[in-house]
Order: sequence, then structure tokens, then C-alpha cells
Amino acid sequence: MKIYKVKYLKKSSENLIKDNPKKWKKANTLIDFYSPWDSKPIKKIEFKAVHNNEKIFFRFKVDDKDTYTHPSRDKNESINTSDRVELFFRTNQSLNPYYCLEIDTTSRIMDFKAYPNKKFDFNWNWPSEHIGVKSTKKDTYFVVEITISIQSLKELSLLNGNFIETGIYRAKYIKEKSDTYIPTWITWVDPTTPEPNFHTQNSFGLLELEDFIKNV
Repeated sequence: MKIYKVKYLKKSSENLIKDNPKKWKKANTLIDFYSPWDSKPIKKIEFKAVHNNEKIFFRFKVDDKDTYTHPSRDKNESINTSDRVELFFRTNQSLNPYYCLEIDTTSRIMDFKAYPNKKFDFNWNWPSEHIGVKSTKKDTYFVVEITISIQSLKELSLLNGNFIETGIYRAKYIKEKSDTYIPTWITWVDPTTPEPNFHTQNSFGLLELEDFIKNV
């Protein structure tokens, strides 16, 4: 199973996203993303994460000068067919349950609880006081930053020692000649499915929290 090591930063990094972007330089950089179902090259995706024993800070930087946001007024319908990044967290290999966060380029989040065979509970949301999301668009790339409390990961039984079983993904929508948008599905871990599918136990890797103090 692939492992990404989440570096430890002191609690002074509480406002890492807003105030201390230079501290991201201490994080490990993950660029090992690809689409097992599409042979076309993909643009660079850079994922980083750090923690301070109270929160985990995630950051995606995605090269893309032509992002797409679906115009639907229904938030979830729009996000579901827009350029976005995704984090899935599972309690165990049975995927019973697992939790999904899908964030687009406008800071909107579609968060839901899921069960095997793509049974989704959209009435569930990550506790708002335990999560923060910020998206930033530039001319040639966009950035999505996510903050999640360690407390919420524990309460959802997602923290096993200092490991979190995690899927890291990206959906890129490309305009076709017919003016329709077709997704390219991009992942860290190859789920070895014949068709695109992130909702399977084989699409997860491990986040390892370095220097983690369990009882803080």
C-alpha cells in the first residue's frame, strides 16, 4: 500500500493556510498522480499535508488554466460535474462506512457519508466546526486548502494509531467538440478497475502522521 508521510509542525502553525504559506515547504510533495483509464498526459498535481497534533492541513496545487464549473443551481449537482479535488477517508477495508470530501475551484464542498456499492448519504456533513476549505484560482493553476481537526478524525474512527486510510483524487472536465464536458479521472492509487471507480477498497493509500502524540 502506498504511504504518504505527513510532517509534523508546531502548534504555532494553527493558521498555516492563511498566515504561513512558507511553512508548506517543510511538507513532503506528492506528484504521483495519473489516470489508469486514459492514456493522455495529465497536468501536474501537487499534494501536500502537515499536522500539528490538533489539525491536519491539506493542500492541492493543480496546473490548469481552463477550469470548468457546471452552472447548475443545485450545489451538489454542480460540484459533481465540475473540476475538483477529492479526499476519501475509510474506517477499514470494508468501506462500511467511508467519508468523502469533494471540493471545487470556488471553495464549495460536497461532503457525504458512503457505504459499499456506492450507497451515499448526502444528509450527512462533516461537522462544520472541524473543517475549513479555501480555493484560490490563478491564471495557470488553482489551489485547494483543507483543514480537518484530529478530534473529528478520531470521533469518526478514521485514525488508527498514526495512520489514516485515504484516497486522493482529481476530476478534470475537458470540453469536447460537441460542447459537452467529459471527465478524466485521476488518482494516487490505481484501483485496478476496468472502468473509472474511486469507490472501491483498492483506491486507498495511507497517510502516516510523523511525530504524532496520540493523547494531545
